[in-house]
Amino acid sequence: MNCGYNYIKGMSILCYDKSRFRGEMMSIKFRLLFSYIAMLVIPIVLSLLAAIIIRSAVFGSSANANFFKFGNGPQRRLLTEGTDVFNDIKFTASNNPEVLKDARFLNSIDKKLMIINTGLVVRRENKIVYTSRILSGVNFSNELPQFGATDEYRHDPVLVGNKVMFIRQHDFYFTNKQKGSVFLLTDVSTAGQNEKKFMGIMVAVVTIILVLTNSILTYLVSKSIVNPLVSLKHAAEQIKMGNLDCEVKIRSSDEIGELGEAFEEMRRQLKYSMDQKIQYENNRKELISSISHDLKTPITAIKGYIEGIMDGVADSKEKMERYIKTIYSKSNDLDKMIDELFLFSKLDLKRVPFNFEGIDIKKYLADCIEEFQFDMEKKNISMKLNIEYAGELMVIGDREKIKRVVTNIINNAIKYMDKQNSKIDINLSSDAEYATIEVHDNGHGISKESLPYVFDSFYRADPSRNSKTGGSGLGLAIAKRIIEEHGGKIWASSEYGNGTSIYFTLKRADREREQ
Repeated sequence: MNCGYNYIKGMSILCYDKSRFRGEMMSIKFRLLFSYIAMLVIPIVLSLLAAIIIRSAVFGSSANANFFKFGNGPQRRLLTEGTDVFNDIKFTASNNPEVLKDARFLNSIDKKLMIINTGLVVRRENKIVYTSRILSGVNFSNELPQFGATDEYRHDPVLVGNKVMFIRQHDFYFTNKQKGSVFLLTDVSTAGQNEKKFMGIMVAVVTIILVLTNSILTYLVSKSIVNPLVSLKHAAEQIKMGNLDCEVKIRSSDEIGELGEAFEEMRRQLKYSMDQKIQYENNRKELISSISHDLKTPITAIKGYIEGIMDGVADSKEKMERYIKTIYSKSNDLDKMIDELFLFSKLDLKRVPFNFEGIDIKKYLADCIEEFQFDMEKKNISMKLNIEYAGELMVIGDREKIKRVVTNIINNAIKYMDKQNSKIDINLSSDAEYATIEVHDNGHGISKESLPYVFDSFYRADPSRNSKTGGSGLGLAIAKRIIEEHGGKIWASSEYGNGTSIYFTLKRADREREQ
């Protein structure tokens, strides 16, 4: 069991670490660091590749063989490539010097040397007996070292005519003891020019690579930073102009993404606050309008009866008593309406104190029905309590406030009774957390259009607000506020013509103690 728990815990930590790592990888700090590294690495790699390609194009494919060796310039490369031929000539001069008198043999060697821009010269005694075609037109006779005057390898360039050359010399003796010398003259003037050409191209290519790399990386990084900021700026301008429906969508998990989420949450809160403010303002206007209407009706009636008395309309004792009773009744209705309005206002402002305690809801409802029984019999309405829960059922509530809820719901049901066999059933049930009380009547019911608004203040399902039913229109609104303060819910269901059910829930006391 512990192994399984440890495995799950380990996997959770791993998932958290992975998500945290992804977040760090997407952070602006990491992206900037990555872009700086990329600005260094990418140009270096591209420059090396470009150097290999360009060097191959300028100097030939063999140039790249010694490209990465230190000190291997184009001159040294030419000398190195002619070494094999020079060694063959030395071997021939030492073992069979007479062959060096053969023009065909010398021409075959000359063809090999021309490829690497090198010419062949053979001297016997002080007379030049063979000169390569590549050296025709070049006055080099005075530049050739004397027999035995220099090493075989002379790597210092010499100006021969108008060309810069490297001279390699090998001295030997013909069979008749005549002095002989073989010279390889490598023209490095072209190599130097190619080197300058190569360097010029490389400078241009490296500059282009740097500009393109920096431009692309700067664009990509700035796009991921600037675009979300532009969206935030646009949203801020929309909010400044009063448009709170401009949703901020920033699909990023970096710091700007977090800023965007915070900004969007602020926008939603502002929109909610503004909607609430508008709703409160509309409610206030509706409340003032409803109060004016509902207060005007009884006051107008009272005023009319008083004017009737003043004008002598109540000219008998019976009429006078009837007028006075009506005025008293209307005054009581007005007083109740003001009390309910005052209570509703205090509930709305959350200024009504609640005394919560454990209540045996079965006994409590039975007592409520007993209090209503006399009035129900007078109105020919039957009332019954149905309990669908066995055993003790304790809830948390304020006795006085719950009594107000039950009273308001029952009074609301009585107002709209229109059948001879009128009845009200109170059904009690419970689940593990809440006790549910249903007050069901068999009145004319509520239409589907009106049902969602029955708990709104001053709402009456009758559009004409018929004064025959009486009441302030605040009964169910007050009941809703009280139940919400208890942490419960209240709702209604109705079938027009067959009655209405009002449900409300209360927290069970045993569940409250467990929490």
